[in-house]
Amino acid sequence: MLICISKFFINAQSLANLFYRKLIMANKPVKYFLVDAFTDSAFKGNPAAVCLLEEERDDEWLQAVAREFNISQTCFLSPLTEPADSVVASVPRFRLRWFTTVAEVNLCGHATLAASHILFAYDMVKSDTIEFSTLSGILTAKRVVDSQPSDSSISENGASTPDNSLIELDFPVVPVIEYNGASNAEVAMISKSLNGASFNEIYKATTVDDFLILLPSGKAVEEVEPNFVEILKCSGRGLIITAPAPTGSGFDFYSRFFCPKLGIYEDPVCGSAHCALAPYWSKKLGKCDFIAYQASARSGILNLHLDDENKRVLLRGKAVAVMEGTLLV
Repeated sequence: MLICISKFFINAQSLANLFYRKLIMANKPVKYFLVDAFTDSAFKGNPAAVCLLEEERDDEWLQAVAREFNISQTCFLSPLTEPADSVVASVPRFRLRWFTTVAEVNLCGHATLAASHILFAYDMVKSDTIEFSTLSGILTAKRVVDSQPSDSSISENGASTPDNSLIELDFPVVPVIEYNGASNAEVAMISKSLNGASFNEIYKATTVDDFLILLPSGKAVEEVEPNFVEILKCSGRGLIITAPAPTGSGFDFYSRFFCPKLGIYEDPVCGSAHCALAPYWSKKLGKCDFIAYQASARSGILNLHLDDENKRVLLRGKAVAVMEGTLLV
């Protein structure tokens, strides 16, 4: 009797192992990395999950994985073999998609930086340039040496970093216009969204429908305690707040970004928001090169160049891989 029971459990275990193996074979395991972007320190900057796809997955699965990671952005990389409309000849090219916990988005800077970092750091490409086919067209990432390490390598404690290499992303400008048509109700709602913090100007990022709000100082940006219930009521998609950086900080401007409608209450470091901030501050400061500080709790640093003629923003930054693993489903 005991022998029969033992055989039963052995057979059940064998069947379970067989089922598990078939499940894995039906869906190829997906390698992933967790990367902190726009920082040279782990647990700072903006975390993004980078998933390497060997086969197509449906949108429902992609969105479910993004919900599982439960961070601001999860991106999915798929190699492309026929770069017929390549911007640069003979460079590796990948399809790149970005998902928040609730929706796919058209543009994401920090997850693109994270994906580029993995491809470069793990020698997955034999080139210093990568192309990404995205919902915002063809975007490029380059591995570059910073020509001004004393500026672009500023860390949160003021010390320079030993490595002056950066990844440069070529992104489209997000045009901004002064929002003169704001009603008294909208102004009041923005004020409530910032918990009564004073502000000087209201602009609108036209292609993404974000409000861009100028505050009196970098300290004011740091001290804002957002009211997310009120931000959800605003007519725009999200809320960018910004101000001149404190004198002697080494930065040109501070910013923060709130976007609860996309499941991102505060984006720790938002590359795409800086595609609107760069042209805005270019007009304010009369220059095209900036060192920007995103004053979230995790904080982050962006080196920016505005190419006004071609309507492009070059975002340069660093990244750190902090985790890797495998999705089994």
